[in-house]
Order: sequence, then structure tokens, then C-alpha cells
Amino acid sequence: MMALDGIRVLDLSRDVPGPYCTMLLGDMGADVVIVEEAAPPQGRRARANNPQAPVRDEATAARDPLRRNKRSIRIDLKHPDGHAVFVELARRADVVVEGFRPGVAKRLAIDHAALREVNRRLVYCSLSGYGQHGPLAPLVGHELNYVALAGALSMIGRPGTPPAIPMNLVADLAGGGLMAAFSIVVALLARERTGEGQFIDHAMTDGVLSLLTRIASQRFAGGPLPQPGQHRITGALPHYDVYACKDGKYLAVAPLEPWFHDNLCAAIGEVAVGEDAPPVEREAARARLQARFRERTRDEWFALLRERDACVAPVLDLDEALREPHHVERGMVVEVEHPTLGPIPMVGVATKLAATPGAIRRCGPAPGADTDGVLAELGHDAAAIARLREAVAVA
Repeated sequence: MMALDGIRVLDLSRDVPGPYCTMLLGDMGADVVIVEEAAPPQGRRARANNPQAPVRDEATAARDPLRRNKRSIRIDLKHPDGHAVFVELARRADVVVEGFRPGVAKRLAIDHAALREVNRRLVYCSLSGYGQHGPLAPLVGHELNYVALAGALSMIGRPGTPPAIPMNLVADLAGGGLMAAFSIVVALLARERTGEGQFIDHAMTDGVLSLLTRIASQRFAGGPLPQPGQHRITGALPHYDVYACKDGKYLAVAPLEPWFHDNLCAAIGEVAVGEDAPPVEREAARARLQARFRERTRDEWFALLRERDACVAPVLDLDEALREPHHVERGMVVEVEHPTLGPIPMVGVATKLAATPGAIRRCGPAPGADTDGVLAELGHDAAAIARLREAVAVA
């Protein structure tokens, strides 16, 4: 048994946040059906130049982790018969996830209000950058825009340098996909009590602001305006920083608690300089630590300090992280068998439930790979499926 066995999810999203959200649900057992275009969109750049362009071949689809544990059906939502197929699917679904700009789902007559008429138990999640209402709701954007507007970007980096760009980890994945998945599971739990689904208006900017809850509260209470490198956990303290080592690699040093700080200093022969020390003393301590850590390689330092309760870790590049024995032992780097391509490496399932664990059950499907099977589940026979295909209502 898996935690979300029996939950059917229709995934209309395209870019990273929505597919990551539904990947998380699929990893925990949900039956996720990707609803894709019946024909390639016109005017899109080739995928080689645009990684967000639709997947069109089996090998690329299989290796895309955001498609794993999912099935795919291709539907022309603008075709009357294609629209009818989608409504049939929604009638039997538990969740719909869409990432259209505000108003698009309504124009397609597949918005929450329309689908609620056929399924009052449906949980419908609209995942967007700025939400379905508000002065900026219509704006287009991406991760960098959302973390900028939410205030997070202004805090990331070093003093006197432009803000550092945090890949798409903060808005797309954490504030977007992860928080949307949480919202969906909460709504499903609420449905068990009320018998009815509901609409989720999830904005990635809202998600990023939620991630800033604690630091915003400190500001509300009169604390200083956070600036890059000037907060205790953004580099203001010499004992919460990243240091270059003899081999040019880096060590992350973070013993915030006094007892851990004392352990570090005892192990490397330095004197602890506390948080309340004047800035000039803290910077002098940082200079000493910079010189000290250059005396050995990264891995030599980690070997020395890992058993000393000193809160240190090597800064691994991605290749190193994917080989790290700790991650491998915890099932965070796995191989998924594909029937024709063989084993495909992937990052594993982070949610560790003891009784109902998640799993990667299948690689990502090529677009439309499951069209016939999904239609058959709706009761369409071979002749009906052939008619839909001939009309290009599905593909």
C-alpha cells in the first residue's frame, strides 16, 4: 500500500513547478495522468534550445524525472470531442493541477467552476507566479522574478555585489511545487471530513513569502533590514561561512551554537569569537579562519572535523553529491529500470514513510503513450478511440 493509492491526478501543467508537484504526489502512489497537447505547439523553439519545450521522444521522456510515475494522454482541449474527454476524466478524478496564466482555464471551459459542476469532490489547484487575483496577477514571470518580488533575492549574496541567483530552488520548487503538493494533500484530507473538494489558488510569490516567515517576523519586531552577507546566517559571522581549502575546494562551516563553536576552535587551534564581538574582531577571526583552512584540503578537514561535533560539511559539486555514500545508502540516488533503455539513474524519494513508503514505479512516458489505455478506462472501445484519433481530438 502507498499513501496516495486510489488518488487520480490530472496534470495540465508544463514548466517545472507543476510537474514537480505532481511528481511528489506520484512518488507517494497517486495515479498521475499528464494531459498534453494533441499536436506539437506551433512556433515553439526546439527542445535543444529550450529545455522547457514539450518532450517529444521516448528516451527524453523516460529520463525526465518530473514525468516519472505518470501516464500521458494527448488531448486537444479546444476540440469539442477532446474537451468532452477531459471532462470525463475530471468527473472521475480527485485532483486537477494547472499552471495556465489567469483566465486561460476559464476560456477553455476547464476551470474549477466548470469542473465542479460534474465533480464536487474535485480538488483543483491553480499554480501560478502571482496568483489568480491581485494587481500583478496577469504578469508573466519566472523564478528570478518571484524571488525578487517576495524580497528573498535582496538577501542572497555578499555585501557590495549583485544578488546571487538561487537557480530555481526557492520559488519553482520549494515555494511552488512542494508547497502546492502540501496544499493538495491538505485539501484531500479536508475532503474526507466535508465530502467536497475545493479550489487552491497557489502563487509562487506567496510560497516564497511563507518561506521568509521567521525573518520577516524579526523585521516586524524592529530588527534590521536583512542585507546580503549581514545576517547571522548569511555570512555576518565568521563561524557561519564557506572557506576555501588547500585544493581550491570549499568547506561549509556552521557551528552557530557556542558549544559547537568551541568544538571547532579547539579542533583547529583557534580562539572562539562570539556573535556579540565587535565587527572588527569578527573580521579578524574570519581572516584567521581563511588562512587556517587553506592549510589542508577540503576532504582532509572534513575527515578531521566530522567526528568533533563542529557542524562542518564539504561543499560537494553535483557529481560528488550523486556519488556520496550517505545519499546512496538513504535511497536518494537510485536506478530505475526502463524496458528498452535499461537502468536510468534518478534522484530518489525524499519522503520516508515507514508504513506506506513512496517509490519510483516507472520512468516517464512519451507523450500520448497511455492515450488508448486511459480512454479504455473511461469506457471507450477501439472504434470510439479510432474516431477520436481520426478527428485529432486525441493523439
